[in-house]
This record gives sequence, C-alpha cells and structure tokens, in this order.
Amino acid sequence: MQFHRDGYRPGDPDLLPAAPQVQDRTPELPDAVDVLIVGTGPAGTVLAAQLAAFPDITTRIVEHRPGPLEVGQADGVACRTVEMFQAFGLADALVREAYWVNEVRFWGPSEADRSKIVRTGWVEDTPEGLSEFPHVIVNQARMQQFLLEHAAKSSSRLEADYGVEFVGYEMNDSDHPVTAQLRHTDGTEITVRAKYVVGCDGARSNVRRALGIRLEGDAANHAWGVMDVLATTDFPDWRTKNVVQSAGKGSLLMIPREGGNMVRCYVDLGVVEAGDAEIRKTTAEQLAEVANAILHPYSIDVQQVAWSSVYEVGQRVAARFDDLTPESQADAIPHLFLTGDACHTHSAKAGQGMNVSMQDAFNLGWKLAAVLQGRSDAALLRTYSEERQAIAADLIAFDKHWSAFIAQPALDPEHPELGGVTPADMQAEFARQGRYTAGVATQYTPSSLTGAADHQHLATGFEIGTRFHSAPVRRVADAKRMELGHSHRADGRWRVYAFGDSSGAALGEFATWLTEGEESPVRRFTAAGADIDSVIDVHGVFRGSHRDLDVTGLPEILLPTSGPLGLQDWEKAWAADAAVDIFAERGIAAEGAVVVVRPDQYVAHVLPLTARDELRDFFAGFLLPVEVPVAG
Repeated sequence: MQFHRDGYRPGDPDLLPAAPQVQDRTPELPDAVDVLIVGTGPAGTVLAAQLAAFPDITTRIVEHRPGPLEVGQADGVACRTVEMFQAFGLADALVREAYWVNEVRFWGPSEADRSKIVRTGWVEDTPEGLSEFPHVIVNQARMQQFLLEHAAKSSSRLEADYGVEFVGYEMNDSDHPVTAQLRHTDGTEITVRAKYVVGCDGARSNVRRALGIRLEGDAANHAWGVMDVLATTDFPDWRTKNVVQSAGKGSLLMIPREGGNMVRCYVDLGVVEAGDAEIRKTTAEQLAEVANAILHPYSIDVQQVAWSSVYEVGQRVAARFDDLTPESQADAIPHLFLTGDACHTHSAKAGQGMNVSMQDAFNLGWKLAAVLQGRSDAALLRTYSEERQAIAADLIAFDKHWSAFIAQPALDPEHPELGGVTPADMQAEFARQGRYTAGVATQYTPSSLTGAADHQHLATGFEIGTRFHSAPVRRVADAKRMELGHSHRADGRWRVYAFGDSSGAALGEFATWLTEGEESPVRRFTAAGADIDSVIDVHGVFRGSHRDLDVTGLPEILLPTSGPLGLQDWEKAWAADAAVDIFAERGIAAEGAVVVVRPDQYVAHVLPLTARDELRDFFAGFLLPVEVPVAG
C-alpha cells in the first residue's frame, strides 16, 4: 500500500484523515444524499466500502436491524471474492483468520455393509493456478465487519445508521428525484431525498416490494437443515470439506469453519411439500440425530450449536434489477437498484449467494461513482441491470443443477432402477464445476464496456470479459516480487496494463503517446490540474530483468507525479519475474499487448501496442471528454 503521499502522518496508515466535508456532518440522516444504501448485508457493505473512497459523494447506509450482524448465515468465500477483498486491502486479514478449503473428500455406502459409510475419494478443492488466493470459509458477519470498518476508516468516515427501515418512495423531477420514506424503530418517520437508492435488503426486500417487482422461479421442494457446531467426534475427516452419501438416510455436506474446531453441517431433510411450515420447526438436536444416522459407524457429540436454521431450496430471480420498466423510454436513467438476495435467491450449498451479491455491488459501485463525479454519462447506469441479470440467470441455472445433483441418493448397485449417483460421479462433478464455485466463471459479453475479441490472440491468458487473472511480476523500483493484480485498488479507476514487445520499443512509444499525444485517452478524459492517473491508471510490464531498467528514464505516465506534494509514484513499472514469467503464463505475444481492465477487475479489452484510435474510441464509449488536456 502507498501512504504519506499527502504528507507524513504517524499512526495507522489505514485510518485516513477525515475529509473536510465530513467534519461538519451531524449524526442524524441528512435531508439529501447522493446514494442511499438500504441494508448492511454482503452487497450493502461492499457498496458502502466502495463509495466510501469518494468523500465528495454523499453516501448513507441504513439497516433495519438494531446493530451489525453477529452470527450465522453465509460463510463460503470464493477465490474471486478474496481477489476483490485484495482491492480493498483486506485480503491478508481475511485469509489469516479463515479456514482454507484445500480438499473435498467423498464418503459413500460401504460395499461390504451399506449401513456404514467409507471414504471413496477426494479432489483438490480449487484447480491449480486458478487464483493466487484460496477458497476460504469466514462467517458472513465477519466479512461485513471487515468492510464496515474499512468504510469507517476512510476519508468519508461512512458508518451505518441502524434501526432505520425503508418504507417506500416517491419520484419527482428535482436533482434528487427519489424521496425515500424511512422509519426508525421508535416509529418516527423521516424522508431523505436521494439521487440514487440501492436495495441491498435481502430476500424480503422492502425496496423490491416498493418497486412492485416479484421474485419469480421454482418453488422450494427440498429441505435442508444447517448448523454450526462445536463437537467431539471419531469421524477422521472432521477438518476437511466432505460430501457424505448414505444408503437411504440422506446426504450430509460438512464444511469446517474458521478457528480450528467449528464445522458447518448441511443436513438433508428430504423432499417437502411447498409451503410446509412444520419442517422449519426442526431443532438442532433433531438435525444432529439425522447427521449421526448418515455418518454411521461414526458419530458426532455436539457440545454447542453456534447457529442453526432450516431452509427449502428454491431458485428465484427478479424480472428487472432497477426501476426501469418495459414502458420506460430508451434513454431513461434508473434511479433505484436491487442487488444480492433482493433480486436473486437460491440454495447455499454451492457457496455462491454471498459471493455473487458482493459482485453485484462491486459492479454497481464504480458506475455510480463515475456518474456522480461527472466522468461518465448517467446512461452508464443502465449497464448494471444488463450485465448482472445475465449473471443471475447463469447462477440460477447452475444452482438448479447443483442442488438437484447434491440431493441425489447414492446409487445402490443391486437396485440401479432406483436411480442415484456413484461416488465417482459425485467426485467428477465437483472437479468439473471448480471454476464456477471458485467464482471465476463470470464472463461479460461484448458491449460498450467490453470489447470484441479481435486481438485476443495477443494475450490469451487475459480473456476479455473475465476477471483479470493475476500473475507474479517484479516491481522495477524496489525489486519486490508481487502479484500484478494487487496493484489494482477499489478506487473507481480504469487500468491499462501495457505488456512489452521483444525490444521494448513499442511499449516505450505507446507510453510516450499516452503521456503526450493529443488523442491520448489519458489527456482527453482527465481534467486539467488533476493527477495524470486519476481516471486511467497506466502500468508498464517489461520483458527481461528489472535490473536492466532505469525507472527515471521511462515516459512520465510510468513515473508520474501526483498528490498535493507532487511526489513521484514509483509503482507503475514492472518486469517479468525470473521464476514465473507472466508473458509465458498469460500468453502474451512477442509484439506485446495492451490489456484494459475495468474498475471492478474485469478485462475490458485487449489491443496491440500500436493501437491509438481503437483505444481512444473505446474509452470514448463511456467516459466524458474534458475541455482542457491534463497537465503533465
């Protein structure tokens, strides 16, 4: 991380100085805000952490609960989510206290005695090389705490207002077109005028209800109990992730939790009739009885239940993720949005709910900031629903398949007509779905924000539309070996990674054009007097050793001066690492490549180093030009 760029200050570098406009803020909700976030769940806390980076944007977050979430709910954290946490500077703390899911082990009926289970195989949880981060388990409450603390330490000093419920809204023609009606727990009602309202308030979303949008999809028909337990046991794989199939007694999914002892058990309760309220009365003691029956000849002796619940698997998605309707004008701008469980619900066993919800917010947050700061036209906000509805549809399709597959009984060799799956089938399916469950299967299709694949051959390992797949490099200035993707921060900026050609000449010419060229997107879209990297952050990656480069001789775009003191930024120039060559790992062609990365870490375009008009025109598709070129 970089600090002291605004001048030396002692103490915790994560605690940023409060912005001037924050110092005069009163604890009460203001009459008007730019963004009102409703709900402090996974999506709401990501959105808050992201918008907290912009103290000039007035953001408030309200939550109907009396305080932060403390226990239970989601816990699976996909590799992709840890990558996102790295952009907030939170990944190290997250993985330090998390349980790392290394293997998935499979258990099924013994051939010798089908009343007993035996281990039938195992697979690596995350395929080798899929991410520099592991798949981990951390309580949802802790995930949200990380993000809320990040927002509170920002220059915005953003903190949630608890005990405040969203009731409804009205639209008007002012510059704050949404009048949100809110209610405190004591019954006091207030109104807040907002430019944008984001419903992150879960499956029973009041924002969705106010918009008149319903969740549509399949009714639940299979019940599962879930409990976080501290127990003693003779089961040998208590500290690995397990899929257990019994002969006629149901299935059990076991996922160890952080801390070294607690384990989450998903207990198969079988098919239920839609609307069956009795199944929800199943107690933790009853869940333990079912689990022990499935685990025979092993057993668990539960000492404490930290949290438990019963739910029915159902998959539903909202018809739209914002306030635009089929009758809206083609150029209409959305002002209310839905994220996370407010617009898609599904089972918990694939570990996708919290992760996809957070990615919804990460997609929306930078777009709101770009529009509110005047860098992009408000039409950019229409891309949120366009992009994330397609992702939600993919999620629902996957979850239907995954839930049905997991719920199948073990195949009885003596009665194959009864159906079911073999241990080998189960193991193969887990391995096949590795990319999806790691959260890296998302791919945005061509649009104003995602280019065509005409030049994909120049960087085959950075597939357009997918998340930027990091790889090791050496920072030229100090020889530090680190992941290139970790230079990306959740600050709303676009990244341009220029990968060098064999001689380095084309990279030098490209960097010089970005610095000085009249048609350079850096000059066209960065305001006069602003830091040269404030909108588009350019990095150069050179072939060969870092020792062969003189940073001070590089074009200004790769050693820019910025901040109030005009200090040099020494963290823009990189070289290939001798041990793991990024050019080979990510398929960079001999002539080099330009890789454009969105603020939410997705690859937007791949172009040649000789591209000029193409790069300018791409950025012109969503950035607003400024009248005066940026000062060097």
